[in-house]
Amino acid sequence: MSVLMYEKVWLDKNVYNEAEKNYYESLNKMDSVASLTGVPNTEINSKLNKLVQENSELRKAMEELRKLVISLQARVDGLESTEDKPQAASKVQAAKEEQESDDGVDLFGSDDEEESAEAAKLRDERLAAYNAKKAKKPVLIAKSNIILDVKPWDDETDMKAMEQAVRNISTDGLLWGAAKLVPLAFGIHKLQISCVVEDDKVSVDWLTEEIEKNEDFVQSVDIAAFNKV
Repeated sequence: MSVLMYEKVWLDKNVYNEAEKNYYESLNKMDSVASLTGVPNTEINSKLNKLVQENSELRKAMEELRKLVISLQARVDGLESTEDKPQAASKVQAAKEEQESDDGVDLFGSDDEEESAEAAKLRDERLAAYNAKKAKKPVLIAKSNIILDVKPWDDETDMKAMEQAVRNISTDGLLWGAAKLVPLAFGIHKLQISCVVEDDKVSVDWLTEEIEKNEDFVQSVDIAAFNKV
């Protein structure tokens, strides 16, 4: 036989052996698969069934708990509503009593209601006490603090005499304060004097007119400052 024939036979034998090996390996794998598919896995099925049952029981328990919470919430709302009604009525009654007892006097009693002599006397006494208490409250008097600039005719005007003439103006509600001489120009000074007046009794216009009546001393009067006290 030639070399080529020997090589062909050797190759064919190796191919056969490889094919036979693969054949037996395939058979072994098929036997293993058959053995697995033929025997049921009872442990997995048991766990699966147990989980399904536990899930069902858990859902049932949750549903019962939800119903219980809804029932309790409804009862609590009902109790709160019942408690709020007496409290609201109590507040209304308290406000009504407080309003009726304000100052202890009912100034708007109905004419149709008959009252006894004792009740009328008690009402009159309380009304008199209320008026007396109200009369004792101090009345706030509006006052103003005014600073006036009183200007002379010239530098020969007697400023002390002019100040004395201004201070001689007197009326109820007028109180003179401090005074000083303020330089103007060319040796002329103006008299700057302060006063406090009660607004209801003394007007600024009246006061300036009274000062300007001193024509021998006063040329004009200006308001330098005006503040409420």
